[in-house]
Amino acid sequence: MRLKRPTIEDIDLIAQQFGLDLATEDLISFQALMEGPLASYERLEQLPCPTPEVKYPRTPGYRPDGEENPLNAWYYRCSIKGARSGKLKGRTVAIKDNVCVAGVPMMNGCAALEGYIPDVDATVVSRILDAGGEIAGKSVCENLCFSGGSHTTDNGPVRNPHNHDHSTGGSSSGSAALVASGAVDMAIGGDQGGSIRMPASWCGIYGLKPTHGLVPYTGAFPIELTLDHLGPMTRSVSDCALLLEVIAGADGLDPRQVNVRVDRYSRALRTDISDLRIAVIEEGFGWEDRSEAAVDASVRAAADGLRALGATVDSISMPLHRDGIHIWNGIAIEGANALMIKGNGMGTNWEGSYNVGLLDVFARGRLTRPDDLSETTKLVMLTGQYMEDQYHGRYYAKAQNLSRMLRAAYDRLLLDYDLLLMPTTPMKATPIPPADCAREETVARALEMVHNTAPFDATGHPAISVPCGMVDGLPVGMMLVGRHFDESTVLRAAYAYEQASS
Repeated sequence: MRLKRPTIEDIDLIAQQFGLDLATEDLISFQALMEGPLASYERLEQLPCPTPEVKYPRTPGYRPDGEENPLNAWYYRCSIKGARSGKLKGRTVAIKDNVCVAGVPMMNGCAALEGYIPDVDATVVSRILDAGGEIAGKSVCENLCFSGGSHTTDNGPVRNPHNHDHSTGGSSSGSAALVASGAVDMAIGGDQGGSIRMPASWCGIYGLKPTHGLVPYTGAFPIELTLDHLGPMTRSVSDCALLLEVIAGADGLDPRQVNVRVDRYSRALRTDISDLRIAVIEEGFGWEDRSEAAVDASVRAAADGLRALGATVDSISMPLHRDGIHIWNGIAIEGANALMIKGNGMGTNWEGSYNVGLLDVFARGRLTRPDDLSETTKLVMLTGQYMEDQYHGRYYAKAQNLSRMLRAAYDRLLLDYDLLLMPTTPMKATPIPPADCAREETVARALEMVHNTAPFDATGHPAISVPCGMVDGLPVGMMLVGRHFDESTVLRAAYAYEQASS
């Protein structure tokens, strides 16, 4: 294919964007000089792009109707059978719809992507199938995954199994609802600000955000490379450990993965936790205008339950935790605008597997239908671009530097303690806002619950949401946070609490 050649006017416009003062003869000169590089681009177009083998047969599936989709949690139903044997034989798994499953439509909650059909399986999908699992379909997720509520997807709101008028939490909204309702055994979720743990908390299931890089993100639509995580969502700790065993480990294609250490997580599960020391982070409770007293009380009671099981449980103050949300905002807003929006979900300057087809489809969709993006995404675009134009990345850089300081502060506590403890979300599930509500309410219901979860996306620590009670008929989650690549201890404490509470 012959590439479209730049006109003199095209080159002049680009020169002005970079502040270059080029005369007409300069523009003509550069136009001729560009022919050499453009020939390389034309050759690139002729070369086949390497794609991983799709090993297991499948059909595209179908969009389920209302009776088959009472919580509006399925985007597509399908049945992809994996290997004849393996750790997940007989288990059904839902895949969050920001993760590629070859031959099955993917929307990522956004109309700009509707109609896109991946030609590759994400690494986690391949590993599930290789382990004998069955992919039962794609679960609805929020619009470009930028919401902690379940009302921003272009598929319509996902309903909480415990109260259909309330949110499931997001952005892994469908995954949480399907697991909690028993529609599937397990699900894959994604987490950049709490999007595994928040819906797990509000739906009463277990949701683990692993250490950053433990689970390969290859084949999933990103938000920000330093914040992206994939992980398991299940109804039991043993299933959570089992699914993590299958999907964890380096794949050689994901730049997020550095010195990854895996374990046999199922073997770590036991009820004796008398050797564990747990720090209750006081700043995780009592958020002004946010925390519900009954939620805080339920999580404190769960901490007492861990103490009754023999663990040492102390209350600790860590003031910097309250700044974690500000550090995360500084990374997430400008980083997401650069990678997810202007980089069309792929960006540049990293080695690994790029999904060229997804990039092309999303670029065309967002450029032709920008008004169809969610209000939260528009807020990120406007704020992120403003900060870039005015301050040229200064605050993104400072937030990344501060995230190392925040990580070190948590790590210092984790020298003396095995785990940190706090509420997953400050409040229980909120009502789904009406479709015609003000933009301000839409955004508030999407971002108000991330204050405890988001800091650990910036620092990369593993964190799990553990069901620990009910308030007004809605679940409450306790979050346990561990050392990097020490998911075994996180799961062990969760398992001990689960067994004592069942």
